[in-house]
Amino acid sequence: MRISRLMTIAVVILVMLLTGTPVLADGIIIPEPPIWPDPPPMRDQWLTISYHHVDVRIEDQVAVTRVEQEFVNEHGWEAEGAYVFPLPAGAAISQFVMWVDGVAVEGQILEADKARAIYEDIVRHRRDPALLEYVGRDAIQARIFPIPPGGKRRIEIEYTQLLPVDRGVIRYVYPLNTEKFSARPLESVSVRVTIRSQQPIQAVYSPTHQDRVYVERPSEYSALIGYEENEIRPQSDFELIYTVGQGDVGLNLLTYRDNDEDGFFLLMVAPPSQVDNVRVIPKDVILVLDTSGSMDGEKIVQAKDALIYILDHLGYRDRFNIVTFSSGVRRYAGTLQPVSETRNAIEWVKRLEALGGTDIHRALLEALAQADLERPTVLIFLTDGQPTEGVTEIDQIIADAAEAALGNIRLFAFGLGDDVNTVLLDTLAQQHRGDTGYVRPYERIDQEISAFYERIGAPMLTDLTLDFGGVIVEEVYPHPLPDLFIGGQLILTGRYRLPVASNLESSIRLDGVIDGSPERYVYSGVFRDSGGDEFIARLWATRKIGYLLTQIRLHGENREWVDAIVELSLRYGVITPYTSFLIEEDDILTARGQAEAAEKLLALPSAPAAGAPAVEMADTQSALRSAESAGMERIPAQSAEMVRLVRGKTFLLRDDVWTDTAFNPHMMDTEQIGLGTDAYFEVLRARPDWGSYMALGERVIFVAEGVAYEIIEGEGSSRPAPLPTQTPEASLPSPSSASPTPPSVEPPSVTGDPAQQAPRLCGGPATMIAATIAITAVWGTARKRH
Repeated sequence: MRISRLMTIAVVILVMLLTGTPVLADGIIIPEPPIWPDPPPMRDQWLTISYHHVDVRIEDQVAVTRVEQEFVNEHGWEAEGAYVFPLPAGAAISQFVMWVDGVAVEGQILEADKARAIYEDIVRHRRDPALLEYVGRDAIQARIFPIPPGGKRRIEIEYTQLLPVDRGVIRYVYPLNTEKFSARPLESVSVRVTIRSQQPIQAVYSPTHQDRVYVERPSEYSALIGYEENEIRPQSDFELIYTVGQGDVGLNLLTYRDNDEDGFFLLMVAPPSQVDNVRVIPKDVILVLDTSGSMDGEKIVQAKDALIYILDHLGYRDRFNIVTFSSGVRRYAGTLQPVSETRNAIEWVKRLEALGGTDIHRALLEALAQADLERPTVLIFLTDGQPTEGVTEIDQIIADAAEAALGNIRLFAFGLGDDVNTVLLDTLAQQHRGDTGYVRPYERIDQEISAFYERIGAPMLTDLTLDFGGVIVEEVYPHPLPDLFIGGQLILTGRYRLPVASNLESSIRLDGVIDGSPERYVYSGVFRDSGGDEFIARLWATRKIGYLLTQIRLHGENREWVDAIVELSLRYGVITPYTSFLIEEDDILTARGQAEAAEKLLALPSAPAAGAPAVEMADTQSALRSAESAGMERIPAQSAEMVRLVRGKTFLLRDDVWTDTAFNPHMMDTEQIGLGTDAYFEVLRARPDWGSYMALGERVIFVAEGVAYEIIEGEGSSRPAPLPTQTPEASLPSPSSASPTPPSVEPPSVTGDPAQQAPRLCGGPATMIAATIAITAVWGTARKRH
């Protein structure tokens, strides 16, 4: 009787999983309607999530994930249910444990075939395909004790997972993509990952959250990664990639290629996180500070603190000098000074005052005259205004600086406040292989500058060049290549063409200069003929759009650049504040509509060079150029409801139809398939991966294998031709160096019949268990309280 009741509950749970309600990491109430007349809407029956905290420990490829959540029943009735989540195919999971309020509960595994049959039945009867992306996966379910009105339940789960290594690359994924399900933002979300390895850890990279995580490197063999946000609706999973290996500089290649187009690559270049001081390249640092009258007050105080921080953190072999400017120019010393002179220089900085005008031209020439070719030279330029004295013509200042600068100059320009000339600062930085930072009025100058200097304070390899052997590589971003610093890493993206129609293992040569002497590192990487990491294409497109927008702002309009921005924005879903109108254009999926959109962009007034809008634009474009992640979070909030990113595709909501931007309605006919029909499920069984597209809604148009498919209500006007059997993806060439042997994993510990419940341990890349997929309330005995 108990077994029958549990199976009934399990069926009800899985049935309700397809009602379009949340199933992913935050755990959502998916209620069976209450038994009283006129029950409240389903969304009004969900439980509230107080917090969602994830702690991960990875030791030599074995990841132990512990999840803690608190659910609050804010309703006037008792909630009884079960906690359900599907297991991704290929996950090597063991030692699954779950607690409710500190008490261990049983877990059961439902096989994928049983889950598939229920999914199909629900789509036929409930007309909601939201969970079709989980077809083909087993599911784990555990009973939750009743939650009284106003009561709370703390849910904890812990599981162990083996993370395979592929050419030194190890991946971990935790599902946080709840945007399409969650009724309200999560009050608190945090993910903390601790990594320990027997081999040195090189790159640490999150393709989904790199711009919002902090990384600490206590030693070469350990790393701590943290992500935390409040009142947030997560829109992408949390993915972490780290690399291990020997050698001074780690280099790892990820690639992606779709159909017959040029491929995309991502190259991670990572020096050691810590080295002896003798291995740090000595450098010259020239600090240039605006001391005009507009800097008076808190600005000059914070700017002086920033200079003092840099002086206190110079390398023992570094040299420095300070140039200040207002109506005139002052130098701390006539020549570059040794580190032993920093105490006196700090006292000199403390006495600086702000008064007079702004002679940027003369200050730059005085600073550039200090440099020599003996060693790398970092010029840090801080100003809060525009040139008002001496040479004030922007083009002349830029040209004279270019003529005076030596090839080893790296110019980093900081605009303090919103009155700076962004064209001047961005051009100076681009021409001299540096970068620009804008410190807004509500930000602290000293904090921003000190954080920047921590990143570039210890150069290891300068004047970088790359050679990819027999592979043709183009459009690499960032451009030009920056220098490599101890404790940092470079994330490079670009396009590639293969000379042969197959996976190609090619040598990759990294050349640079260390302390005046040339240095060369040679690696081996595999460029795929097909498949790979889909996120790379969108990350590359994000960087290229940022680069093109900057070129237009600095050099004027160019129709070719504008056409490229329109095409890339639509294809890869890179919607910026300046291109968000594209998705609202009625005819944007046709060539004519895109041409009209380009004309609108060309007709926009020229961007101002100074002022808050100019600084905002320059800051945004800088973030695009240097982006290290490219998920839904980059889409402006006003556009997010009309855009979805699914498996490398972009979908726009058009007349209540989620439409693939690869679809051209003037040139393509659709194969219409009725939602929930036999033809619908035949396609799904033949191509399970397409379930992610079909799960978008009841009406979807997507292009796959050269055919446009349209999901409609009813039977459909055509029956698609049978799809050919897919062949397994070609395996990659064997690594040139052996990967570490993965540790053994204990078999999973679950209750019940082992033959029915043991999860499969697969040799492919491990994907994270969808850890806290759904908490389902079963309301059969619920009674409304008045």
